[in-house]
Amino acid sequence: MPDAPGLIGAAARPGHSHADAAEPALPAGRVPRAGGVLLSAEFGLFVLLVLFCAGFGLFTHGFTSPFNLFSLARTAAVNMLVGLAMMTVIVTGGLDLSVGAVGVCSAMAAGWLMQVAGAPLAAAIPAALAVGLLLGLLNGWLIVRTGLHSFVVTLATMSIYFGVMIVATRAQAFENLPPGYAGFARLRLAGWVSPMLGCGVLAAVLLHILYRLTDTGRRMLAAGANPRAALLSGVDVGRAVTQCHGLAGLLAAAAGLMLSMRNGAAIPSMAGNLGQDWLLPAFLAPVLGGTLLTGGRVSVTGTVLGALLVSVLNSGLLLLHVGVFWVQFFLGALLLGAVLIDKARLRLLAAGGAR
Repeated sequence: MPDAPGLIGAAARPGHSHADAAEPALPAGRVPRAGGVLLSAEFGLFVLLVLFCAGFGLFTHGFTSPFNLFSLARTAAVNMLVGLAMMTVIVTGGLDLSVGAVGVCSAMAAGWLMQVAGAPLAAAIPAALAVGLLLGLLNGWLIVRTGLHSFVVTLATMSIYFGVMIVATRAQAFENLPPGYAGFARLRLAGWVSPMLGCGVLAAVLLHILYRLTDTGRRMLAAGANPRAALLSGVDVGRAVTQCHGLAGLLAAAAGLMLSMRNGAAIPSMAGNLGQDWLLPAFLAPVLGGTLLTGGRVSVTGTVLGALLVSVLNSGLLLLHVGVFWVQFFLGALLLGAVLIDKARLRLLAAGGAR
């Protein structure tokens, strides 16, 4: 495989130094159970989620109202998909800064198809998902072919994708969309549950099956745990990296579609400039959930719980009349703390492996 040296050194496992390489890799697909379930990141997140929900329910007005719970469910659905998109790339030790741009481009493509081209919903939505998939695959292909760090490649493609979309659409929103498009986001089950949340849970279940029960998922995990060993074992590491980025693009497209359904329009700025508003929740969900930044270990359940926690914190802090900028400060501090905990967990796992 001609790209193997560059791929192992830069793209398949970005951010690794020689010191990192000395640490024992986790077996692909294995979830460490050091200390049992009670010490797992997932259980800790669940306890935090319950405590914050109880606290906000007691000390805020309207947190448990059907309206707020419905709004929270729709926000959590988008955050879930965004976090899962980033998780699929972190699996290989990579990063994807273009998830927001890919999601917005896909939603704008759906808006153009429905409003300008007159395409029906049944055609526009699969086409938008295909756009996200192709943009993600392009990210992966560029990383593998150039051997550049995924941070650099996706930082560049974030600007390229968003810029092309702005030029192609002249930064105009698509608001004259079929009633059924926004109608899906307004549906309520049991008075407050949004079907969008069900879509996020379904995506998580499918990813869990992918990583636990399929050879493709195991190859992705192996490529992240130890790309050199995976390559020697016959795993096409470059293909695994490309597939992970394609999957990230597909999930980002789904998140973009849900956000535009919630807004009732496809708006170029709906995820901020260059889609940067998605970056913090995209990193927070998988890192809080226990997905290792160095790759090779994934926690789909943890990522879902992390996305729910981020959504609850956003909602609850705003109901406490905490300023938006202070909410961002708090979430940023939470991300920094999660990364430090991630490094500590790596050292504990390495020490346990040595014994």
